[in-house]
Amino acid sequence: MSRPDISTSKPLSGAAARHLAYRPEIDGLRAFSVLSVVLYHFGVPGLDGGFVGVDIFFVISGFLIGGLLWSELRETGRIDLGRFYMRRMRRLAPAFFAMAIASSVFAWLVLLPFEFREFGKSLIAATVWLSNVQFWREAGYFDVAAESKPLLHTWSLSVEEQFYVFLPLALLALRIVRGATIPALILIWLVSAVACIAMTPTYPEATFFLFPFRAWELLTGVLLAIALRNQSIRPWPGLSWIGLALVAVSIIAMRSDGFPGWQAILPVAGAALILANAGQDNLANRLLALKGPVFVGLISYSLYLWHWPVLILSRYWRDGYASPFEAAGWLALATILAILSWALVERPLRHAHWIGAPAFLGGSIAVGLVVLTFGGLIYVRDGVANRFPPEVRAHIDASQDFLQDWSRCDTAASGPLAGIETCDIGPEGAPKVLIWGDSHLRALMDGLALAADEAGTPGMIIWRGGCPPLFGVAKDESASTPSQDASCLRANNQLEQAFAQMDSVERILLVGRWSYYAEGTGIGRDAANLITLRPAPGSGLQADNQAVLFDLALEETVKTLNDDFGEVHVLRQVPEIPDYSSREVARMLAHGRASPSEITATFSAKSETLAARVMGAETCLYPMATKGLITLIDPWPRLCPERCSVMMDGKPVYFDNNHINNAGARALRDLFMPFLTGTVGS
Repeated sequence: MSRPDISTSKPLSGAAARHLAYRPEIDGLRAFSVLSVVLYHFGVPGLDGGFVGVDIFFVISGFLIGGLLWSELRETGRIDLGRFYMRRMRRLAPAFFAMAIASSVFAWLVLLPFEFREFGKSLIAATVWLSNVQFWREAGYFDVAAESKPLLHTWSLSVEEQFYVFLPLALLALRIVRGATIPALILIWLVSAVACIAMTPTYPEATFFLFPFRAWELLTGVLLAIALRNQSIRPWPGLSWIGLALVAVSIIAMRSDGFPGWQAILPVAGAALILANAGQDNLANRLLALKGPVFVGLISYSLYLWHWPVLILSRYWRDGYASPFEAAGWLALATILAILSWALVERPLRHAHWIGAPAFLGGSIAVGLVVLTFGGLIYVRDGVANRFPPEVRAHIDASQDFLQDWSRCDTAASGPLAGIETCDIGPEGAPKVLIWGDSHLRALMDGLALAADEAGTPGMIIWRGGCPPLFGVAKDESASTPSQDASCLRANNQLEQAFAQMDSVERILLVGRWSYYAEGTGIGRDAANLITLRPAPGSGLQADNQAVLFDLALEETVKTLNDDFGEVHVLRQVPEIPDYSSREVARMLAHGRASPSEITATFSAKSETLAARVMGAETCLYPMATKGLITLIDPWPRLCPERCSVMMDGKPVYFDNNHINNAGARALRDLFMPFLTGTVGS
């Protein structure tokens, strides 16, 4: 999201000087891009594809940086790497550090320890240009949500900074073979673009965050700059209008599902067409070069830096905005901070040539070390929980107690389970027990692992969030993307074949949020979550409604698993406490929005009310248990002694309204001993 120094205030010679003449319409295009992103994030209607502003910025950066480096290489036969990186540091570092330090102060004041710990990790990653890798690795069902990640936006800065490392080194390496540079860049562009398009349906997080899948967007700008420099293409006024139309359509009509993929071609092509005509005297360029768009373009880097932490921290602290007018107020604050950042930090330090390169480099390293140290301290001290009073700590602890041990989890590269993550539990050896489920299984994982160690039974866990452990059904879920829904069906089809080949397994346990799948909706805090089951192609299942389809699918799944393993266990889902969320309770207490007495009502619910909720899902469970087709494991007597409650021995054992936390999983682990040891009924 940067604006390279393309002014002619410094003496340049020959072709380099001609190429680098300042073009205000590029700042106008940058304004288009940053406003689409910022207004999209602040929820302005009609900008469903505003996120493509980042892709437009990638093309602009590739065009400007590629033009600078190519001109220098052609003019001098070399690239002054020291000068190049010093200019990048002067351009990017001061405003970034100002934003990072200010965000750290306010994050200290409002973020819960679990979220503040993750903030420390992202602060480190952003400072060393790796936040895109961090956010890719964290992307998942129970990742800290975007609304508590003040530095999430730095992923695109990391992509650009990785590009700044890659491009000059690539140009220097490729010049060794005469005539190889442009063909090699085209080949890299092609490989990156094809990989992005081909892999987005299966690996959307990787193609969104990682540089290799975004390189083609930046290289589009690089190749365009080279083509213009070599006069390989000629401008045509109509290109600007076509480009503006593509950009406008992308910003208005693009959808996030399946992005980037092939959809990214539209904004990238639009930006490239506008840039191809930059410098020409036509109406489109004159509109882009107006003072208003140009000024927004000048502050675009600072505006991008500041808008996201202002949005996230204010919305987090306020528990959402009360009205569009409040959102507009916070947007105005972000804009004021951006202008101040540009006027007082970004521009002065960028042009502060009285600060020599060694002093600037030393100062930047010193500030960077301070930021890294602070991020490290936050992380190793688990978010500094003692910032909050004791009455808040119980629910803070519950909100943090949901990080399982993934050290024994792996994804097979080949074999029947290729591409499916599995987690070993118990002692080493071929698994004797298999546990298959959705996110409710993930919630139980540490308790099951401890129980398997105590029982001396090697086992395997396979879980996928929001994916019912059932054969023969596909799902459409509001909390998932179509690609994730399709991935669930593919994985279950694969598991149906793989289970038949797992000869060492003697018993299987199914864990799921059964009422969600039977009823098609969440409850209480997550009542807006909807899921629709339908017969999978070729399954032969037919039903008039979802509850009946669920029963049929569960019966067929149990029948298949009995054929594969001979012994099937099913966990009765833990009772749902409709209005509880450990994070929300902790936030309300920490931010003074509620007193302990005011939130006590969210801790429990009547057993008979919750029993009615699960009745539809259990119409086939008890008959199957009576017939000996399954062994039912029931946690309700432990969690509902009188009223169903999130509290056990005075401490919360729930994470949210339907998942227990690690403390709860450990407290219930003895329920699984008969399954793990094979002593049911003995």
